[in-house]
Amino acid sequence: MSENFRQVLDQRLSRRRFLQSSSLLAVTAGLPVFAVDAKPGSVQSSLTFRETGHEMTPELEVPAGYKAQVLLKWGEPLSAAGPAFDPLQQSAEKQQQQFGYNNDFIGFLPLPLGSSNAKHGLLVVNHEYTVPQLMWPGSPDDVSLNKAQTDTDIVAHGLSVVEIEWRDGQWHQRKDSAYTRRITPLTPMQISGPAAGSSRLKTAISQDGVHTLGTYGNCAGGVTPWGTVLTGEENIDMMFGGDFSQSPEAASLKRFGMSATPQKSWSAHYPRWDMSAQPNESFHMGWIVEIDPYDPRSVPKKRTALGRFKHEGANVYINSDGRVVAYMGDDQKFEYLYKFVSAKTYQADNRAANLQLLDEGTLYCARFAADGTVAWLPLVFGSGPLTVANGFRSQADVVIDVRKAADLLGATPMDRPEDVEVNPVNGAVYVMLTKNADRTAAQRSPANPRAQNKAGQIVEMTAPKGDHSAPVFAWDMFLLAGRRDDPSTSYHPATGKNSWLACPDNCAFDRKGCIWITSDGAEDFGIAEGIWAADVSGAARALMKRFLRAPLGSEICGPFFTPDDQHLFCSVQHPADGSSFEQPSTRWPDFDAKLPPRPAVIVISRTDGQPVGT
Repeated sequence: MSENFRQVLDQRLSRRRFLQSSSLLAVTAGLPVFAVDAKPGSVQSSLTFRETGHEMTPELEVPAGYKAQVLLKWGEPLSAAGPAFDPLQQSAEKQQQQFGYNNDFIGFLPLPLGSSNAKHGLLVVNHEYTVPQLMWPGSPDDVSLNKAQTDTDIVAHGLSVVEIEWRDGQWHQRKDSAYTRRITPLTPMQISGPAAGSSRLKTAISQDGVHTLGTYGNCAGGVTPWGTVLTGEENIDMMFGGDFSQSPEAASLKRFGMSATPQKSWSAHYPRWDMSAQPNESFHMGWIVEIDPYDPRSVPKKRTALGRFKHEGANVYINSDGRVVAYMGDDQKFEYLYKFVSAKTYQADNRAANLQLLDEGTLYCARFAADGTVAWLPLVFGSGPLTVANGFRSQADVVIDVRKAADLLGATPMDRPEDVEVNPVNGAVYVMLTKNADRTAAQRSPANPRAQNKAGQIVEMTAPKGDHSAPVFAWDMFLLAGRRDDPSTSYHPATGKNSWLACPDNCAFDRKGCIWITSDGAEDFGIAEGIWAADVSGAARALMKRFLRAPLGSEICGPFFTPDDQHLFCSVQHPADGSSFEQPSTRWPDFDAKLPPRPAVIVISRTDGQPVGT
């Protein structure tokens, strides 16, 4: 691999001209080429912060001249009348009034609606999953929780909506806000789009296949230009258990990854999550859910036109013709990359119409080629193999079984596609591919060029003439992550000793177009998880710099800038993971012997008030 890698670097003439001289070279044709041969420190990045260290420590670290404020912590009451956090006296009733567990995606939406106010807004936060071993004394495992603990565990999932404002040099939550809201697995919701009303979605809690309850497994997400949040339902299979082998839907359930062996206690206490009793219940999950945080009485909508899979998240872009394009990754090994193009156009002065944009359009899956192109294959009932002969009776079946549909179309199996976002400055699309240690040498492909890929990569896609509805894009490899001295990685020659990373997960872009990357798996390489940033063009293209060092056992998620770039929100998820309630590896953020480690939202700012990163 290293010889081929160097051969490609030597022979490559242009970043977007791909070698095709042999099948072997085709596998590595996407490897990036850097225009300079430089030593660490010899190339000037536009990012001026001084890097943090790699070492794993109990504390969180930001660069000199920056500060990190802990804004919201698990169990914190969301209203003035809410119950105080007491880890020894938890209940579902209390948790419904408190900030949930394992915060992931964060969206900042300015107040008032339609403004670009960077000092006052709504914060919408996902709560992806729980870690009972760190939540309760005795460190119970996920499947052994009693009913009372299970009820608390259930409502610790979902989302929190809060109002925040900047004053006196720090952020404050307004606990008297009418916007404050918890959205949980018990919240009434509505199924919309092509799968709405399908007989396959009719269950004990949904006689019409339209009205349903709840969202969970919420990983990443996005904020729309019309002021809503898109949250992705990812590892929802964890909540289900029970033998489904006799169900007519057994093949579909298996393709999604459902297992009769439960990973959580929910199915032991509620038939809703027991597939031997209600196998169709899982079809209500695995969607993109659109939430209007500006209207606390609104009913969240499950946008089925965007397909059902393990959604990392969804990020939308207004195309040059006014149509909305949403990019999505299916976060599992050997799964696919998707985009959705709306049928109707965005109207800046018609929010009511925009709230319906994600119900009608075309869903596509991606096929990457060694010639540097990626083809978008339409997932449309009646087109190609998506017919009755292959088990599809309508577009509802296509979106419910979208993985099967993408299999038939020959989409490229990827190395766990996670966050997929458009850089608002250069218009390119960046795909975080976290890792896939199960890929064999025979399974290598141009966009996934390494066998036993434990470190992941970032792929960059470019729409022709900026048209994101186009059927064919160009693609390039932005980064092959891993240890700096690993010959299969692709770092800028000026990369410093603390600047390499592993397992890219989420990303964000500042107003200059610099990319900010979080990791999920760096600790497996002996370094702390964190945030890295880099330019995307010029001599310092892909020159990584470590910005944040995460506390031991944690993962950084959901980076999100305020409109003026002066504040960067992010989640610190599962601090002390792998340890116990009584003896955690860190007690971040409280460092109080009476309190367990607590997932929390932090906000990072420069002490001099200038934009982050500059």
